Parts: sequence; structure tokens; C-alpha cells
Amino acid sequence: MRKIIQWVLTSADGYVCGPNGEFDWAPLTPEMAEYSDGLHERIDTFLYGRGVWEMFANYWPEVPSDPDADDRARRFAKLWMETPKVVFSRTLKEVDGNARLISDNIAEEVAALKEQPGKDMLITGGSALPASLTALGLIDEYHVAIHPIVLGGGKPLFGKQDRIKLRMLDTRTVDSQVVIVHYEPTRDSSAG
Repeated sequence: MRKIIQWVLTSADGYVCGPNGEFDWAPLTPEMAEYSDGLHERIDTFLYGRGVWEMFANYWPEVPSDPDADDRARRFAKLWMETPKVVFSRTLKEVDGNARLISDNIAEEVAALKEQPGKDMLITGGSALPASLTALGLIDEYHVAIHPIVLGGGKPLFGKQDRIKLRMLDTRTVDSQVVIVHYEPTRDSSAG
């Protein structure tokens, strides 16, 4: 069965963006980029909520023609455009490019995606979709990059959740400042 993997950057106090939606505090440094590239090798589908989809769909297709874009950004833009995407939204009516839209029956649709042949699927960014999939028990791995900054508010990493017990699989420090923690949820409801 395919896995759903979340790759997320968070502040030390657990926010994925600041109080005004700002995301200027989490640069993609060389070792983080290498870690991210390793995750991309495991997947063949990106999963997005509406907000991240709209931001990425407006940005990545423009990168190949941007004279200021670096090689890594160009490589990721190519990967992003070639990789199938699934967008979850109740307000969008359609999505362009190599994407499909899911508006209803999220649990059933995601369960069906996990049963299809192929590599794993990756959620990057956002908070609403990952929180919904976490509440439904559909995320199989969390890769959380904890940055050395306190934002004091914003969108929390897991949103409002019931207690979820996680098992740490790995931890590492990258670029001498960011700690990446790799978790999986325990499926034993009596644990913790």
C-alpha cells in the first residue's frame, strides 16, 4: 500500500506560518534541500490543499523562464510540473495541468489513492489538509523540520487534534541549526 508522507517546516513553537501567514523564516538550506530531494525520490504524487496549490500553481510554472532562478529551483520546477498532483478543495471548481480535484468524500478518495499501484504520495506545506488527513488517520509518516525561531502564533502544525501518539523513527540536525524529526503514528489506540 502506498504511504502518505508529510514534509513540513515548523517553528520551535509549532507553527507552519506566522500570525499574518508569513513564511520568511524558513529558508531551504543545502542540507534541507538534500533531505527534501530524498523524499521526492520516494513519491510519484503531490497532495495539496487549495491555498498551497494556488501558491505553487502560480509560482513553479514560471521558474524555468526566470533568469534569476537557481539550478535547484529549476530542477524542482521540472519535477513539480511532471509529477501528478491531487488538490483537495470544496471551493475550487477545476485545476489545471497535471492535477486532479477532489472535493468530497476525502477519506474514501484518499483510501482509494493509497490502494492504487505506484510510489508514495507527499504533502508539503499548509495546515488544513494535513490536519484533516491526520484526524482521519491517513498520514503514514511525518518529516518535521523544526527551525530555531519562535513565532508566537500562526497556523499550528497539527491544528486541533485529539491525542495522537507518534513513534520517532529518526532525528538529525541539518545545517547546524534545523532539527528534522521523522515520525510515524502508532496505530495502537491504547498507547500513550
